[in-house]
Amino acid sequence: MRSVITAGLREKVIFEQRCVGGSSQPAEASGNTQSMSGPSDTPHTPCVQMRGQALRYRSIHTQLMEMVLTLRQTVEDHITRLTTRPQRQDLTLEEQWHGQAIREQEALLGRLLFQIVSFLPAGAPGDQSAQPPRTSMDSRGDVGGGQPVQANRQTGQMFYQESGFENTVISYDLSNRGIDISALYRLRFRDYDAYQGNKYHKDKNTLGYINLGTSENKLCTDLLAERLSQSDMTYIDEDLLQYADWRGQPFLRKEVARFLTFYCKTPEPLDPENVVILNGCSAVCSALAMVLCDPGEAFLVPTPSHGGFAFSTHLYAKVKLVPVHLESQVTEANDYPFQLTVDKLEQALLRAKIEGKKVRGLMLINPQNPLGDVYSQDSMMEYLEFAKKYNLHVIVDEMYMLSVFDEAITFHSVLSMKSLPDPNKTHVIWGASKDFCISGFRFGALYTHNREVASAMSCFGYLHSISGIAQYKLRQLLQDREWIDNIYLPSYHFRLQEAHKYVTHKLKALKVPFLNRGSGLYVWINLKQYLDPCTFDKELLLHRRFLDHKLILSPGKTFMCKEPGWFRLVFAARPHLLRSAMRRFQQVLAEQAQECRVKQLEDAVKEEVSASQPEAPASPALRKS
Repeated sequence: MRSVITAGLREKVIFEQRCVGGSSQPAEASGNTQSMSGPSDTPHTPCVQMRGQALRYRSIHTQLMEMVLTLRQTVEDHITRLTTRPQRQDLTLEEQWHGQAIREQEALLGRLLFQIVSFLPAGAPGDQSAQPPRTSMDSRGDVGGGQPVQANRQTGQMFYQESGFENTVISYDLSNRGIDISALYRLRFRDYDAYQGNKYHKDKNTLGYINLGTSENKLCTDLLAERLSQSDMTYIDEDLLQYADWRGQPFLRKEVARFLTFYCKTPEPLDPENVVILNGCSAVCSALAMVLCDPGEAFLVPTPSHGGFAFSTHLYAKVKLVPVHLESQVTEANDYPFQLTVDKLEQALLRAKIEGKKVRGLMLINPQNPLGDVYSQDSMMEYLEFAKKYNLHVIVDEMYMLSVFDEAITFHSVLSMKSLPDPNKTHVIWGASKDFCISGFRFGALYTHNREVASAMSCFGYLHSISGIAQYKLRQLLQDREWIDNIYLPSYHFRLQEAHKYVTHKLKALKVPFLNRGSGLYVWINLKQYLDPCTFDKELLLHRRFLDHKLILSPGKTFMCKEPGWFRLVFAARPHLLRSAMRRFQQVLAEQAQECRVKQLEDAVKEEVSASQPEAPASPALRKS
């Protein structure tokens, strides 16, 4: 294999030297000389024509050869490990180490092969003829120029389904873990990054992205801006400029305990010593995964569920999620769509054990994201008793608790229960991002009765604490009950109701089914009728069509939904933004419906032609028999 690689390198160098004309100048200098000269009178020989192409391909060839050389060395190392065995069979630890080393080597081989295969279709930088087709589609499903993209689309969809990574990162500077994290970031935040670089503005940028995919509350930013500008918010103390308690400033933890005691209607005042403050609920979730699980262990998660759980629990802790799949159909087992029952939890836990996964806890969201369901006290008690039965922790995310806008619905916090089945294994997360429209403050709080968990969580304040000034402003905001109860919450709930009413009215006019719930910032919509066939591949393509029209929605796949065709649409935006967004939404559905009709007509014609063709005559041998 070594001789083959060496010969390949030699042939590459000879080819480039011939095409560049034997020049010893660097490629950059050669290119500059050519660009400054006028039209050349030199005959366009094949080598001259290929000169620029060779220069463009030189770097990519070098990278590919480096990859192949690395792969060759890795293969040789792997063969050496396979042929080397521990001399003494009773050395169990050495045998385990040997097996682990072989598995790591195989993983590295797979990663190298994946990088090379993924790198090949990319072509040379700047050469459009070698670039993969863009995913931006016209109404016929073809890519620019009318060229079919079946092969590339299938490849992208395969990684979308199997591994979730559409963009492979090739780097000689990052560790293997760094490569995985970079790919995970690109997958998770690619659309969000595009939105940040090209936001819609009603005056300055009407063609920018409208983001109804990220669950961010923008309904009452005017009220918050006004409140945060008042004189009591401008206080600065020297202590606020210094390092603070890693658990959070004592004054803020005390106020959070008071706030949750009041709005969660707890039977007893909550203890500030059980509160831990970090920079966002995702940071709290990630830290909890670290202190409750070892790498490779798992949480049960009813799905569809908040897609950020997968990112938060995997990034540091490498914790897996075991989906508890919920169905949209109403059956004997389901009184309403996507109902969570203890039977489904039992089945998912059993399946995880059969697969060899160690489940350490159950993650719940109440009010639920993306469904909008609010769990009853009886249902929540059943889930908690299930967890106690199997010695599981329960993490309850209640960050939408003040975003229940239907007066007929009553939210019951898990902290309001007089007797928890297992208090030491029940942990509650809340933050102000959703309920108070201040996601930029990056504030998340944990309340746990378990002092050991609280102590371990405090360590993460060293990395994920909030500035002292922000903590002071939060304390001032949360303690102003008169403003919250008399000004903010009435206005907030009214605006939620109006925004929800506007969006659901439009959905009904378009005959788009949806879950009509009365909580949260979003509506869970069913677009299965626009997928032909109804697959996750088609869901992804519809998502990209929305992106082509500068509209971001969240597809059901990102919520680990079992059924393709569901999307989450966030309506917590100001009226002018919603109007523009729904116009784009309607346009996309019209194009998608037209494409489906054309496809159905084409399929019908094919069937008719196939049916009208006479059967082929039997062969003489068959007739004779």
